[in-house]
Amino acid sequence: MIEVLFLGTAASTPSRKKSLPCVAAKHGGDVLLFDCGEGTQRQLMISPFSFMKIRAIFLTHLHGDHIMGVPGLLQTMGLSGRKDPVFVHGPKGTASSIGMLMDSCEGEIQYPIVVEEAEPGFVFKGKGYSVTAVGSDHGTASLAYAMEEESLPGKINRRKAESLGLEPKDLALIKDGITVKGVTPETVTGPVRRGAKVVISGDTRPCESVREAASGADMLIHEATFMAESAELAEAHMHSTALQAAGIAKASEVGMLVLVHISNRYEDLSLPEEEARSIFPNTVAARDMDMYQVSATSIRSV
Repeated sequence: MIEVLFLGTAASTPSRKKSLPCVAAKHGGDVLLFDCGEGTQRQLMISPFSFMKIRAIFLTHLHGDHIMGVPGLLQTMGLSGRKDPVFVHGPKGTASSIGMLMDSCEGEIQYPIVVEEAEPGFVFKGKGYSVTAVGSDHGTASLAYAMEEESLPGKINRRKAESLGLEPKDLALIKDGITVKGVTPETVTGPVRRGAKVVISGDTRPCESVREAASGADMLIHEATFMAESAELAEAHMHSTALQAAGIAKASEVGMLVLVHISNRYEDLSLPEEEARSIFPNTVAARDMDMYQVSATSIRSV
């Protein structure tokens, strides 16, 4: 299961109701951030997620509204006694941008900050999950990300195992793929269970690479800065409309579409939400602090 928390859903500038872009995803003991707008650490402090559990930060691009929360967050973790490294990944230019931001702030960080620039196809491996960088189209170096949970082994049919003479102590060996007393694991084990998949588009025009990455995803988090009435403006600024995001979701056959990065001109979020639903019904416009539990079989709001 992947827990997804929307810490900031604004586009370009914050508002009284919306913080700047940041999506947090939790798997096991790791918290991952996708973008880190100004104010992210404060949002984390009032959320169920601990900022001290952050393992990695993935930047979709280097515009200020997506990265200005990084130095404060890293310093706060240092002041809180962090010792474990934090990994920061992003497109070309990330190392120099993060370097300049940290150099401009006084104070030493007492834990390792590992900054690595990523190209499409780059894979970050965690315990039981991976994050893959995907190309996007925003007129600057930019990336989308696909977070995938590893497949889980099938469940053991205990009743069948017992009928074949297996004892409880034998089941651990069966789980490890070992044949016991002539009984193969496949005989008493159900099919492999697919892990959850969440794709985060970052800022982008509709593009084939994101559509391909989102294929079969349980949740697609896609920017929808404008509505269809402002399609020319979206094209000029290399953003997407809610209608275009819905088209990607439909073509990719995702389970759920979540719209983010919606312009403050749309105070009533039901408007872009309904526009997208005309093409892809299972759509919601994210509000700050919305949270979902995403598995391969269900998505639950919490």
